Amino acid sequence: MTDAIDDEDETGGRRRALSNARVLGFIARFWLRRRGLFLAGVGLTLAAICFDLALPWASGRLIDTVTKGPSAIDAAWGAWAAFVGVYLGFSLIRNLAMRFWIPLAARNMEEMTNEGYARVQAFSSDWHADSFAGATVRKLTRAMWGYDSVTDAVTIWLAPSLIVLVGLSVMLLLRQPLAGGVALVVVAGYLVMNLVVTARYVRPANLRSNALDSKIGGTLADAVTSNPTVKSFGAEARESARVAQITAAWRQAVMVTWHKFTNVWLGQNLLLVLLQGGLTAAMIHAWAKGTATPGDVAFAITAFMLMSGYLRNMGENIRMLQKGLDDTEDLAAWEGLAPQIADVPHAPDFVRGPGAIAFEDVTFRYKSAGAPLYDHFSLKIAPGERVALVGPTGSGKSTFVKLVQRLHDLQGGRIVIDGQDVAKVTQGSLRRAIAVVPQDPALFHRTLRENIAYGRPDATDEEIVSAAKKARAHDFILRLPQGYDTLVGERGIKLSGGERQRVAIARAFLTDAPILVLDEATSSLDVETEGQVQAAAEALMQGRTTIVIAHRLSTVRGADRILVFQNGRVVEEGRHGELKAAGGVYARLNAVSEGVG
Repeated sequence: MTDAIDDEDETGGRRRALSNARVLGFIARFWLRRRGLFLAGVGLTLAAICFDLALPWASGRLIDTVTKGPSAIDAAWGAWAAFVGVYLGFSLIRNLAMRFWIPLAARNMEEMTNEGYARVQAFSSDWHADSFAGATVRKLTRAMWGYDSVTDAVTIWLAPSLIVLVGLSVMLLLRQPLAGGVALVVVAGYLVMNLVVTARYVRPANLRSNALDSKIGGTLADAVTSNPTVKSFGAEARESARVAQITAAWRQAVMVTWHKFTNVWLGQNLLLVLLQGGLTAAMIHAWAKGTATPGDVAFAITAFMLMSGYLRNMGENIRMLQKGLDDTEDLAAWEGLAPQIADVPHAPDFVRGPGAIAFEDVTFRYKSAGAPLYDHFSLKIAPGERVALVGPTGSGKSTFVKLVQRLHDLQGGRIVIDGQDVAKVTQGSLRRAIAVVPQDPALFHRTLRENIAYGRPDATDEEIVSAAKKARAHDFILRLPQGYDTLVGERGIKLSGGERQRVAIARAFLTDAPILVLDEATSSLDVETEGQVQAAAEALMQGRTTIVIAHRLSTVRGADRILVFQNGRVVEEGRHGELKAAGGVYARLNAVSEGVG
């Protein structure tokens, strides 16, 4: 219907909006998933249209009959029965058709949302880092209702309207050529104006207001989830002003959109006045010449009433169609966006082993970086070995762990775990074999039981409690009013830092993965809590290949091997005492750490 146009997304970047035809094709593929329901709805809608087209005929027949006088009373009652029966048939069949459209829409909207969410989940960490979570949620929910608007507009209103309008115009043309010609010209002009003007004049403004609507969702989610930070800086007024600035931009954009829709509506009504005036004038002219009966006039007036109603609906529904297409456009665009990190075809699941890790001639560069962080980097970690990664910020410690999990793809070389190239096994099975306890665990706003069992949702209550005991979390959980059924709040905000860490460790215990990643789980805790978490982490490391990202060097003295990173290279390696005595980079870092401590 229109070519792709530039549009600004919620992050302020530019992207190409999909054409209307591509978005409509995306929606139509959902219709065809349930051909039986779709064809039944179409068939019954067409049957209802036939009754609607017969209404002017029945009206004209009734008028012609009653003008014959009381002598035609029996024929008049027959004409009356036909007039009422036509409308009754239309109403019943149209209602029956809706009983097929309803399950079709509900099931397709469910699948569209589920599949859109699954696709978003499959996108890379970089994609999510570049996108507002709140805006993504807004786009998903808006697309669901966009589908509903488009389906209603096309299948229930626009297509039937077009058939009725063309059918009535042809019937008028055959009955009174001048009136039929007026009707055909106005209907054609009405359609062209709505399709072209809405797509070219209204759509760009509507896309901009949609983008700002998504930005509102992203900004609100960002501020609400960061409420503790907002409060800690007393920045409530500042955040409210930031939201107000964005909603003001949305208000200005949406007013432009609504004014454009109103301008189109004015043009539509002027065309309806032209249809009304032209049609009635043509019929009066024909009646004055004696070529039209009172029934012909009644036919034309009834036809106009039907046509004006359908044309008004058509105008509203073309606007609804365009808005629905714009609301669905993001989801349709995601369908054509391949996952940035994809499983190879027919990839097998990762087979858990003892946890041997090997980087073989690895080259990796972040998309925003000019030079590679890792350049022909090789390293081996033995099964069951405890390895600590230390070094300044940006040296490659966290990237090392992300590459082990295959959160990014390499530009060269490969990473092998237990003889399996991580790029050639399914991502989900690989990541389920790696337990990660991050520095600041993010929990779901669900119960403690659900959070602990997240890695193994089929775990029994006994297994969940056992994992919590090993993680030193059982006692504090029992002190909570609802115990394991306590909701932890968004991102676990109702728990202290140490409690969140112990829940994350309990989750890792339950997962029982052969490879463990500890991202300095005690760096922000008080001394007493640190001791509890450190004891839990020590128990968790037993028998597992462990990678510790160390920010405080006092926590890595028991590591089998310490790797000192600098600019994506290991510049030193050894045990704590050896490296301290060597007087190199690690010794300097350790001196700074001890001085701070």
